[in-house]
Amino acid sequence: MENAKIIDDSPLLDAYSSAVVSASEKVSPSVVNIEVGKKGKKAGGGSGFILSNDGLILTNSHVVHSADHIEIGLPDGRKFSAQIIGDDPHTDLAVIRISGGQLKMATLGNSAALKVGQVVMAVGNPYGFQYTVTAGVISALGRSMRSSSGRLIDNIIQTDAALNPGNSGGPLVDTQGNVVGVNTAVIMAAQGICFAIPIDTAKFVAARLIRDGKINRAYIGLMGQNVDIPRRVVRFHNLSQEAGVLVVGLEPNSPAKASGLQEGDVLIEFNETPIHNVDKLHQMLTDEKVNVDASLKVLRRWQPNILKIVPTAV
Repeated sequence: MENAKIIDDSPLLDAYSSAVVSASEKVSPSVVNIEVGKKGKKAGGGSGFILSNDGLILTNSHVVHSADHIEIGLPDGRKFSAQIIGDDPHTDLAVIRISGGQLKMATLGNSAALKVGQVVMAVGNPYGFQYTVTAGVISALGRSMRSSSGRLIDNIIQTDAALNPGNSGGPLVDTQGNVVGVNTAVIMAAQGICFAIPIDTAKFVAARLIRDGKINRAYIGLMGQNVDIPRRVVRFHNLSQEAGVLVVGLEPNSPAKASGLQEGDVLIEFNETPIHNVDKLHQMLTDEKVNVDASLKVLRRWQPNILKIVPTAV
């Protein structure tokens, strides 16, 4: 034991510290504090980051949705009122704008290149403590999380970089200070389980929100619930699945109503793609399906039927 070699970890720790300091110094000037008012009263807030020199800011939809007044605080102490340019509760993303000069844009990275175990940092304003930096790692990739609208958000980043109320909408950055995610949620009863929307998803959504003010999605107008298909029916019709979507309601004057769908039908395919549950159906209803002929395969009284449908824009 006397000859045991003592390993000096200080160079590694110094390198880690330097990376965190460098990344936070790069992104912090682009991070904003958001305070919102609803019905004349303060209604919480969150974080965001600057996308462009002309004042576009990306944040979470749940931070600014239905806000009557939005006030933005910059790191240099300036404050501005903001307007909502576009809002998409289905992905929990929103773009707002301020009128101000000398703005520091965040550098957007590539979330597709992320690896589990990679060091990341979250920057935001938890509980009003402005420009707080926390560090951790990518805990998992490809998670799914349900948005406030009920739709499933896919390909979510899980991290143990600590998030708290007020971090929502702030950036998750890599060691180069590039934004790789938009911090969005935390499981309050757990420790170190936090989530961010990948920046690749955010880039696409933000571009559509800036262009159109919303994300166009296909709409067919049915209310459904997940249901198991009896095994004898699966075997008899040689189906590739054992579950589908039971139609429990149809909206008047909807594409679903016009297609001939009936309550009690079980939807099992959309455009020859198996539909195992409501979430899969939502994933299929992208803007590319708007006003395009599509097919539905349903079980009606457990007999297969093919129907034609033309989804419209929601």
